[in-house]
Amino acid sequence: MEHESSSPFAIHPMDQFVVKPLFGGGEVHWYTITNVTLWLALAVLAVFVVLVLGTRRRGIIPSRSQSVAELAYGFIYNMVEEVTGHEGVKYFPWVLTFFLFILFANLLGLIPGSFTTTSSLAVTVTLALLVFFGVTIIGFMRKGPGFLKMFWVTSAPLPLRPILAVIEVISYFVRPVSHSIRLGGNLMAGHAVIKVFAGFATVLAIAPVSILAVSAIYGLEVLVAVVQAYVFTILTCVYLKDAVGDAHH
Repeated sequence: MEHESSSPFAIHPMDQFVVKPLFGGGEVHWYTITNVTLWLALAVLAVFVVLVLGTRRRGIIPSRSQSVAELAYGFIYNMVEEVTGHEGVKYFPWVLTFFLFILFANLLGLIPGSFTTTSSLAVTVTLALLVFFGVTIIGFMRKGPGFLKMFWVTSAPLPLRPILAVIEVISYFVRPVSHSIRLGGNLMAGHAVIKVFAGFATVLAIAPVSILAVSAIYGLEVLVAVVQAYVFTILTCVYLKDAVGDAHH
């Protein structure tokens, strides 16, 4: 007996995360312009508008766009200085770029019909690897082989130090995994829940409850979009501290 493949109440929450060619159909190759490409470009454009165009006409009485740019600048600058110390401030533009890009990518993903680029592991893994390799390169450039001292726990008893060193090395290389999955997983889960509740809006009996639930979850997702950008950024600062500060053991 065959089951019907579709019904009026069929809900497919994961369809919104499918990568599709932007022009025409066919297979997706590495050079294909897709919906991901479009929304990544829009996120970059949003960062450019805020940081460049928004501050082009600076005045004593700031405009709204200038106020937003100055607020983001001051917030991230203070975060970098507090977490990494004075030595980490020189890498502030790098950290600010991560924060604004992820923030705008998250917020643009809340527009109905858009694609949430930060729900794609291809994007979040790339961002996490940029942080991982960036921090590692900075660490070796600043400290040379001394950067490896962070894996040697001098405060532990000598017999335990080799075991702890192995654990420290493993935890260091796991950083990109946790860094990327935390961001992508939270965004994907929230959007999937919204899609599920939105699907129930077609059922007349529970439509009011469904619409109310979608509105509440949508408001929560706005908060999640900001919080996840903040979490990714502050973890970047914590990792950067290992490269620019003294050994933490």
